Amino acid sequence: MGAKAWKFGDNIDTDIIIAARYLNTSDENELAKHIMQDADPDFTSKISHGDIIVAGENFGCGSSREHAPLAIKAAGISAVIAKSFARIFYRNSFNTGLLILELKQTDEINEGDELDIDINSGTIKNKTSKKEYAFAPIPEFMQELLKSGGLIEYAKNDLRA
Repeated sequence: MGAKAWKFGDNIDTDIIIAARYLNTSDENELAKHIMQDADPDFTSKISHGDIIVAGENFGCGSSREHAPLAIKAAGISAVIAKSFARIFYRNSFNTGLLILELKQTDEINEGDELDIDINSGTIKNKTSKKEYAFAPIPEFMQELLKSGGLIEYAKNDLRA
């Protein structure tokens, strides 16, 4: 079974992902209750664990805070697929263990489509449209960060070894 796609446009900034008014806590579970609220007030009540955000260009632009990818991950979103990501959001996502994938064909994915991601083969299968897309390979070190759950867990595991 695949994950449901939730569509957003270009230039989704970190204040849309998690509005500054909710940053009075660093509790990821509390932050997760408010992701994408200014774009879709009912978003968190509609998503299911494992769902995927699909967006256009420059996802995660704006401030450099780690709260945005942390809140997305804590809400149960398994991945964000976008045409491009703001560089600091890109790095913060891997540091927090959130899978993000760059794919130029996000316009071909509709909200509600069922997607399967295979990191090993580098493919995204759209089970709804029967299309398959290849994404750029994730560097091995970045894959290790994801497998560990983020940079802090990676460092803890490294210290134990």
